[in-house]
Amino acid sequence: MEAIDEATQYRRKIDHTLARFSAAHDEMNAEEAKRRERRERLSPASLIESTRTALQRVVTPVPSPEEDAEQAEQTRLQEKKARKIERSVRFGRIAAAVVAGLVFLGIGGAWGAQTYFDAKFTQVSALDENSSDIQDADAQANDENFLMVGSDSRDGATAEEGVGTADSTPGARSDTVMVAHVPADRKRVVVTSFPRDLEINRPDCQKWDPAQNKTTDEVFPGQKIAKLNTAYAVGGPACVTKVIQQITGLRINHFVGIDFNGFKEMVDAVHGVTVHNEKPIDDGILGKVLLETGDVTISGDQALNFVRARHVKGDPTSDYGRIKRQQEFIGALLKKVMSSDVVLDPGKLSDFITAFAKATFGDNLGVKQMMTLAQSMKGMDQSKISFLTVPTTGEANSRGNEVLVRSKTKALFDALRNNTQLPDPNAPVPPSEQAPPTSTSKSSSKTTSKSTTSTSKKTSTTG
Repeated sequence: MEAIDEATQYRRKIDHTLARFSAAHDEMNAEEAKRRERRERLSPASLIESTRTALQRVVTPVPSPEEDAEQAEQTRLQEKKARKIERSVRFGRIAAAVVAGLVFLGIGGAWGAQTYFDAKFTQVSALDENSSDIQDADAQANDENFLMVGSDSRDGATAEEGVGTADSTPGARSDTVMVAHVPADRKRVVVTSFPRDLEINRPDCQKWDPAQNKTTDEVFPGQKIAKLNTAYAVGGPACVTKVIQQITGLRINHFVGIDFNGFKEMVDAVHGVTVHNEKPIDDGILGKVLLETGDVTISGDQALNFVRARHVKGDPTSDYGRIKRQQEFIGALLKKVMSSDVVLDPGKLSDFITAFAKATFGDNLGVKQMMTLAQSMKGMDQSKISFLTVPTTGEANSRGNEVLVRSKTKALFDALRNNTQLPDPNAPVPPSEQAPPTSTSKSSSKTTSKSTTSTSKKTSTTG
């Protein structure tokens, strides 16, 4: 045997080592392939498919040529159905995108509409939310108090309306003064009216220019004994706000002035308002205002006289009867405006807001603020909405003015500021605050007092 040298032995060792590495590599590849095959076989999709195939083999017999054709037809139907489903899903996605776009545009449109209408409101300076006359300020932090004043200016009035003209009756008066109080919890609304002839201590006020809707630098000196409607006549919105905050201690944070001459357009915009009329209204100055009784739908011209009439035959309460009609009408108008008949009719709603903006001026006033008041009253239990008249003695004094019952007035506005139970509006007037009878009123004081009490009772429960 031929001897093997060391070089040959070394080369053979290398070859043997390489062969072992190659074999080990092949074994590893084979094991990896087996593992991969096992993983694929045990994957959820593979298990489902194999299970479905096995079930088909067990349940489905061998198909005949006819069955093959039927199966092919079913396959085509399934493909067609799948295409329909795919189109539906695609259409649904497109519709969702369109809806999202419309919502976005709707929000933008609503914001744009609000901005458009807000720009139509005439803004005046009326509020003083830091006045020293405000009481219990912390308790009123989130309350809304709307001071609503009906300006009976004759600017633009015609002779046919029977209310006078700007030449015969110059200037502007506040024949209607109300405060709508909406507490922070929004669980009730209390609207309190103030007689136009209420005796007040009028403070110093800057002169009001109704033609320009602004105050001037001229100052009217205060007057210790004056009628409430003179506050607006000489000092406009800011002067009325001062007086009402002195009487009530409320923080007035919204002022709403409505020109009665444009008032009728709001009513006509919603195609009339339905009121409940108990007795025919025949006014000594305005004539036959409303002769029908029961639930009557009135137009703008009728509504204007309905809230203005204060010389109604057979009504000894004069202003108190008018206050009751004004309160009833405001409630009916708000109810109509918030009804689906108006809210869901873009034409009526737009016409109303346009008419309202045209006839309205105010401070901190706009669509949003007015909707706060209207929405607070919408759908609310009627027992939670109170229309009151500020407590007075019930008959004019020797100066022809209505006089506050101070103790009852304090109790009422203490309850409003602190959101507590309202006092009984029919509680008797303390003897010390009763009006002294005059020679002309002795025989009729009982009747007048009784009528006023009856009016107050009905007014306080009107919705």
